[in-house]
Amino acid sequence: MKRSAVVRLLVGACGLALAATACGGQSGEGGSSAGASTLSVVNASGALWTCNFNPYAPASGQTAGAVWEPLIYVNTLTGKEKPWLATGYKWSPDRKELTFTTRSGVKWTDGKPFTAKDVAYTFNAAKANDALDSYALWGEGVLDSVTAVNDTTVRFRFKRVSTSSFYYIAGQTWILPEHVWSKVKDPVKEMMRKPVGTGPYTIGSCTPQAVTYTKNTKYWQKGKPKVDKVLYPAFVDNQPANRYLAQGKGDWGGQFVPNIDNYWVAKDKAHRKYWYPPSGNVYIGINSAKPYLGDKRVRQALSYAVDRDKVSSDAMYGYQPPANQAAIPTPTFKDWLDQAAVSKYAYGFDPAKVASRLQAAGFTKGPDGMFKTPDGKPFKLSIINNGGFTDWVAAVQVLTASFKKAGITVEALNLNGNEYNRRLSQGQFDLAYMSASSGPTPYYELRDVLYGAYAKPVGQDTSRNYERWKDDATDALIRKYDTMTDKQAQIGVVKQLEQVMLEQVPVIPVTQSVSWSQMDSTRFTNWPTKQNPYANPAPYAAPDWGVVLLNLEPVQK
Repeated sequence: MKRSAVVRLLVGACGLALAATACGGQSGEGGSSAGASTLSVVNASGALWTCNFNPYAPASGQTAGAVWEPLIYVNTLTGKEKPWLATGYKWSPDRKELTFTTRSGVKWTDGKPFTAKDVAYTFNAAKANDALDSYALWGEGVLDSVTAVNDTTVRFRFKRVSTSSFYYIAGQTWILPEHVWSKVKDPVKEMMRKPVGTGPYTIGSCTPQAVTYTKNTKYWQKGKPKVDKVLYPAFVDNQPANRYLAQGKGDWGGQFVPNIDNYWVAKDKAHRKYWYPPSGNVYIGINSAKPYLGDKRVRQALSYAVDRDKVSSDAMYGYQPPANQAAIPTPTFKDWLDQAAVSKYAYGFDPAKVASRLQAAGFTKGPDGMFKTPDGKPFKLSIINNGGFTDWVAAVQVLTASFKKAGITVEALNLNGNEYNRRLSQGQFDLAYMSASSGPTPYYELRDVLYGAYAKPVGQDTSRNYERWKDDATDALIRKYDTMTDKQAQIGVVKQLEQVMLEQVPVIPVTQSVSWSQMDSTRFTNWPTKQNPYANPAPYAAPDWGVVLLNLEPVQK
């Protein structure tokens, strides 16, 4: 899960002075109330809830999986598919037509029936409004048409073969009700406090400090969910959230906890567990439109100035291993990694290589040991960061120190969640500490950070390719993979994309990211585990958190 997107999906923060009843519902409404079936989530996101649950809004609430649902649930940890709003699908022999059979008997939370027409509307709305075309399915000329054949059949016609589009269409697009959204004038700016969905929950109360999700009693999966309410308090950063979790007031955590075995697990080893499955990479995004950052030699120098090992050990307590510049998580996708190419470039903290790259680009080193630009001015950059993520703050502190040792001045800007999100999505930064959306293979994460079709002019919002990387050769490789069905051929293309990462350095992978998840079985059981990975366990993963909620069993008192 893309942790920078947590700000979009979970825009919430809780001040230190707030009482426990305001944040955690412990007075008859929350987890410690005997017999109550209210689950309390503890997750720091760095900003107040906006109480806007419009999925198109730049700062929207956490709704995917709980309120909105996909056609097919695709488990990115296992690659397994599960029918959801669609009961099945079929490809045409030439793979240019994809037909879904939608589920009968599903109703929107306002009582209106869900049909294939809602599916067609959701995708055709993105055709009419570029801002809704999150995966460039129309903008890149992938889709030709989407048509509801009848109430239970929707047909997608493609202009070209696009194997990756199935994941985006079936598993990463949330289906919206036509009877509601067709009346909305501006889908991006619409304030939506009470969204109408098909999911297991509706929005109950919402304040800047906490959101309550209430069980949809007419949900289409009979007998589910068994969790009556979900309380999502807001925390400004990890420290108060961790204290709240340690006090036993939360059932499900989703943030970095230093020394977790002693701090949290040791207080109740029988019930407190955590699982951090690898899920991608944490990056330094590089805005190549900024002065000097368009030169690959400068970008290479920046990568050689990153002490990945120290970030992993000192800032992340080893929970996140060092990343490789090729951006291939290992051992998860070791078969996809071009180890020979990675070894050839040998990216690691190396001040000598920093100097050689910068000097080749016309930079000079001053008497203070810091580099100057070719016109003799101090070479100074800034890096934006979500100040609510204490682990990221610690990581960036290590990074700025390693940059300084290599002769590069980088100022850390630890911003509140909303400001960080705005500047990130609008490309208003030199460097940005960030993460990306992953998928069933490494291709999806590389596409997320490299595909030029996602790039928007600086000042316009985007939810991927924040650094605005545009390169014809890169785009050609991304499209080439998209036409392939043979895994070995796909691996070959991904290795060529790795070459782009190694030579061009559009972004700098720092550590391998994980899905943070702490689970307390005192009040609820049947959490996902390494042995039973039925969903990504993080409470910010979409739509996985909704899948987890549907599987949880309240402990009978």
